[in-house]
Amino acid sequence: MFGFGEDIGIDLGTATVLVYIKGKGIVLREPSVVAMDTNTKTLLAVGSEAQRMLGRTPGNIVAIRPLRDGVISDYNMTERMLKYFLDKISKRRIFKPRVIICVPSGVTEVEKRAVVDAAQQAGASKTFLIEEPIAAAIGAGIDISKPCGNMIVDIGGGTTDIAVISLGGIVVSESIKVAGDKFDEAIIKYIRKKHNVLIGERTAEEMKIKIGCVYKGNPETYETKTLDIRGRSLVSGLPKTITVTSDEMYEAFEETSASIVEAVKTVLERTPPELVGDISTGGILMTGGGALVNGLDCLISSETGIEARAAEDAVSCVALGTGKTLENISILQ
Repeated sequence: MFGFGEDIGIDLGTATVLVYIKGKGIVLREPSVVAMDTNTKTLLAVGSEAQRMLGRTPGNIVAIRPLRDGVISDYNMTERMLKYFLDKISKRRIFKPRVIICVPSGVTEVEKRAVVDAAQQAGASKTFLIEEPIAAAIGAGIDISKPCGNMIVDIGGGTTDIAVISLGGIVVSESIKVAGDKFDEAIIKYIRKKHNVLIGERTAEEMKIKIGCVYKGNPETYETKTLDIRGRSLVSGLPKTITVTSDEMYEAFEETSASIVEAVKTVLERTPPELVGDISTGGILMTGGGALVNGLDCLISSETGIEARAAEDAVSCVALGTGKTLENISILQ
């Protein structure tokens, strides 16, 4: 049974929603996908069940991702998805929970309002917002209250948030709409152009995880990986299996990874010199699922001259940070 004033932290991501309950840790990790029947407007599935339907639905059923580029693109669906997740983790709630939600550092007041409203409608008694880079830093175990510069690069599904944090606040930040999803899109485009084969989002994501590569580094140690994928030939219209290599992924990712590196450099250029000194000593911390793209840490290191490393549990950092913030919710107020 839920106690009084239960606190919940939500990492409302473009690709995944993670829910943290105070005292229990991360209790839910589901894709941000909703499937609904367009004729009756009924909700058929949410989360992983709905994700399995992506690209495989009959005409009257649509599987959609209600968040795009880190912000709500379909308000109604986001609210219903949040409500579903909140009900799922607490069947017999007497009191409405206090909820803290992560938002990208570049969101506008209107976008913030939409997140708060959706959470209230879904059943929160009070909603607080926290910027993603701060939550990621706390989740990675950094003491952000110290007067010392830390650089966080949080690469999610829809946005990459880059921030320099000192004394508990963001000194310089940049949020770009180039992240995990753009890598997937780049793969789909590349395979279509080079092989004349059409593949879906899920296949693209699998390729990104298994053979994705953005840095070749030392030619002696670099090893080419291959993967067989199935798609539809644009020439014959029939299914076709092709073998794709990590060298091709490197080509496909070039533009996307360059945008992220460029944004990191821009933030460094705008950072006060004292803090740059701290960052070059402490390194750049990468969080979010996109941080796991093979070689991205090496690419940022070689381009900036500052060591970049992925956090231990990169995917959960933001949710864990939200959870740790729940312990000190009074500070947020």
